[in-house]
Amino acid sequence: MAAILKIKHGLRIVALAGLTALAGAAVGQAYDDDLKIPDNPTIYGTGDPYLHKATAIVNGEIITATDIDQRLALVKASNGGQIPAEEMQRLRLQILRNLIDEDLQIQEAKANEITIAKEEVDQTFNRVARNFKREPKDFEAYLKTQGSSAQSMRRQIEAELAWNRLLRRRVQPFVNVGEDEVRQVIKRLEEAKGTQEFRIGEIFLSATPATSEQVLANANRIMDQLRQGGSFAAYARQYSEASTAAVGGDLGWVRAAQLPSELAQILPQMQPGSISAPTAVPGGFSIIALVDQRQVLGADPRNAILNVKQITINFPANATEASAKPKVDAFKASLDTLSGCGKVEELAQSIGAEVQQNDSLSARELPPQLQQLLLNLDIGRSTPPFGSLKDGVRALVLCGRDDPQNAGAPSFDQIYQQMEDERVNLRARRYLRDLRRDAVIDYR
Repeated sequence: MAAILKIKHGLRIVALAGLTALAGAAVGQAYDDDLKIPDNPTIYGTGDPYLHKATAIVNGEIITATDIDQRLALVKASNGGQIPAEEMQRLRLQILRNLIDEDLQIQEAKANEITIAKEEVDQTFNRVARNFKREPKDFEAYLKTQGSSAQSMRRQIEAELAWNRLLRRRVQPFVNVGEDEVRQVIKRLEEAKGTQEFRIGEIFLSATPATSEQVLANANRIMDQLRQGGSFAAYARQYSEASTAAVGGDLGWVRAAQLPSELAQILPQMQPGSISAPTAVPGGFSIIALVDQRQVLGADPRNAILNVKQITINFPANATEASAKPKVDAFKASLDTLSGCGKVEELAQSIGAEVQQNDSLSARELPPQLQQLLLNLDIGRSTPPFGSLKDGVRALVLCGRDDPQNAGAPSFDQIYQQMEDERVNLRARRYLRDLRRDAVIDYR
């Protein structure tokens, strides 16, 4: 006889009680003899390990605690596991909101007869795996070791693909960018030639006068985590309420005048790679990361292509700073006597060093502290020694440099595309806001 177990969220599981009883009668005595299981055991702990309890139901679609745990594991992995315990609950709530949005996006796409084929999801998943320098199967195993799953990532991929396709059908055709608008942008670029332009990342948290204090405290906690090495893109995806959250907060290249005056004032004081304190802006607070900066339509010296040779001296595993100092000092002294790139191999052989050559190194790819050193070097000269005892102490010798030419203005089509994307993103944000407003969401 079948017994029906009714679960809180409405699902039904049918257990074949009669069959179970029959099987138990056949083997019960063996269990008693071998395992000594008591007839009336006390169960310590609650919950069925195979029951995925609903955390929220979005228009009938269930989001479980397991869904949240697996997505949280992805965020932790992208941050090197450096998420303090006090941040975990807030992050779980944000992930739940993201999962709700994903359900709404997939549901709205299906309502408009848009479905994403499994093959499309697999193609994107495989590209992500390659970005991690892994084969898809190896990547699935890696995700499991992190406490996540390929299914969780595929769900996120499906939502992004479905939403983008929906926007192309329902939003993009109704976004207009006039030719005159594009020409005005080109004209302003020409007028701004030589001025500074900034590559910005943003995390925007909305606030009202009533919630301002609480939101600022949360923004400060996020900033602290970022300055301790947290991934800006990961935090932007999970916390930012701006339309750029989907691309890790990337605002692209902007001039200070295009930003709120509160942010424009702090940009000149920042260095590439730095992160601002939370700053009050209209509607909330912003944390910005200065990724890079350049001159509008100007030649950026960091785009120079360098021909370098690297000389490296290595140390035994038990070396200390004190024991290594004489060798490092001798290395520095020998670099001071170097008379051109042609002598690098000879010098390296005399001190037992290794040599590697790169004839197409972009200065921009180097750490900021090395960029200026190399750009100010004369051909044939070397940088001071740098590195560590563990990885080796090294120096770069400049053998040649191809300086960049002045950058031309972006093309008409490039500017048109950027303006269209910005307007689509703005409407997409409103679209999702309306879906949230009309959804039936049952939190458990």
